[in-house]
Parts: sequence; structure tokens; C-alpha cells
Amino acid sequence: MRLAAALAALMLSACTYEAPPPAAASAAWRPAPIQGAREPSEVIAASTAADWRPVDPENLLIVDLADGGRVAIELAPDFAPVHVANIRAFARGGWWNGTTVYRVQDNYVAQWGNGEADTPLPQGVVRTPPAEYDRALAGLEVRPLGFPDSYAPVAGHSGGWPIGYDPDSGRAWLTHCYASVGVGRDTAPDTGTGGELYAVIGHSPRHLDLNIANVGRVIDGISVLSARPRGTGNLGFYDTERGEQPIPIARARIAADIPAAERPAYEAMRTDTPAFAAYVTGRANRGGSFFIRAAGGIDVCNAAVPVRRQAGQ
Repeated sequence: MRLAAALAALMLSACTYEAPPPAAASAAWRPAPIQGAREPSEVIAASTAADWRPVDPENLLIVDLADGGRVAIELAPDFAPVHVANIRAFARGGWWNGTTVYRVQDNYVAQWGNGEADTPLPQGVVRTPPAEYDRALAGLEVRPLGFPDSYAPVAGHSGGWPIGYDPDSGRAWLTHCYASVGVGRDTAPDTGTGGELYAVIGHSPRHLDLNIANVGRVIDGISVLSARPRGTGNLGFYDTERGEQPIPIARARIAADIPAAERPAYEAMRTDTPAFAAYVTGRANRGGSFFIRAAGGIDVCNAAVPVRRQAGQ
């Protein structure tokens, strides 16, 4: 009888639930599409040198896999300074040399490291970093995206990074988009040291925003991770008992430590220029011969900041 009563109450609550009126929900959804907006590729082609910034080699982590693949990661010290400093110390201490990418989970992440519990940390690593999941909005020059966001009061870009932010609380954070790089951690209060990292290889897992230290993004070579066979173990870990082999890492270095003649160099589009504004407008209002109907809106993760090799590379 108790079970029947509980089921009846559940059915009654389901029947009496009222969804928000569709008209009210859609009224503030997005502005009308802009017809004739320039295609993003046209904006990039017409950009000038002033529309781009060099990627600082001190903020560039180069991961070379044993099979010849290379992953270039731009680090974000303005958002996670202690974790980024740790990552530099890990790279300079040879932490990832000879380790593996041991987890590739479909539509989620590829993760690498060597297990923090069994290996002494390199000199200079902070064992218990603060929870660098957000930072003060003050001091950031922000370009609002101009469209609603499902995970933040406002979304936009700052310093070349996609961010969510809350003007009321005065806080801002990096968003988890495709190719974002975060710090693997245990349950709170553990924040992870930065010795175990992951890169997003699937749909943007924005639910991780404000829960994990987001420390950067893959700017070159994301396919080196995303095209790998998926692990069949729990959460995509490679199951060695089934013969699955983790992906060996030859070495990881900070680009500033690589001889200049061998050092890869990149530049990212600045997000505080009219060119970037035109790029976002074009991304939100695709036209040309293929798109029949312009969307008139865009998600912050679909407005990825363009990155390219510097001239001569």
C-alpha cells in the first residue's frame, strides 16, 4: 500500500508540473539573424598582424608522443597561476617523459600522467594548490559573446580565452570547450597538482566549469588525441588485461626550453579587436552557398579563437 501511494503521488506530481511557456522562453533566446555577415574564413584572411598575438613560449607545453605525434598546449596563467607554475615544473622535471596517455573516453577526454602517489614530485611543485576554478572579474578586459549561455550568467572572451562570468559576484572562469585542458583530481578538497592532465575530445563538458582547474587548451594536434582508439575499461581507461596499450609519451617540454631553431611558434587572434567581433558575427550568422538559414546565435565554445602557426613555420 505504501508503494502504491508513493507511485500515485509521483504520477500526480508529474501530471501537475507546468513547463515554462514556450513563447516566454524563446523571447530572449537570440536576436534576429544578420543576413550577409562575412564568412569567418574571409575575416581571418582579411585580418592584419595587429589582429593577432604571439603565444608566449613560456606558456606553451609541447608533448611529443613516442609514435611521432605532437600536441601543443597553450597554458593560461591568468586563470590558474599556481597550477600552471606546477605544470612548468613538471615539464622541466621530466615528469611526463616515458609515461602514457592511459585514458581515452569516447565523447569526453583523453588523459595522461604517471600516477602522483608513487613518484616524488619535481622540485618547485606545490603539492596542494588552491582551488583555481575561477578568478576575480576585475582586471580582465572582456568582450561579451552577445548571446545567452546555459552555464553562466554571461559568456564571452578575454585575452584570447573563452570565459563565463558573473557580474554580480565579480567572478570569471575558463569554459570547458573542445580541446580544453584541465587538471585531473580526486574528490574535494583535493584540487590536483597538474601532474595528471586531460584534454576534452568530445562535446563541450560545461558541467565541469567551476569544478576543476581549467589550465589551457590544445592549439595544435588535438587529433593526435581524439583519433585514438577508446579504452574499454571504466571511464575509458585502457584495459591492459585485454591487450589494450596506453599511448607512450616520449617527452614533454616548455617551448621556451626548446632551441629557437626547433621551437614551434603560434599566434592566436586577439579577442579585443573589430576583426574578432566580425569573426564571431560570422560564426553566428553563417551564409554563403551552403547555409540555407542563418542561426543568429552561437555558443561560446563554437566561437573558438583562431590559432595559426607563425609565418615561416
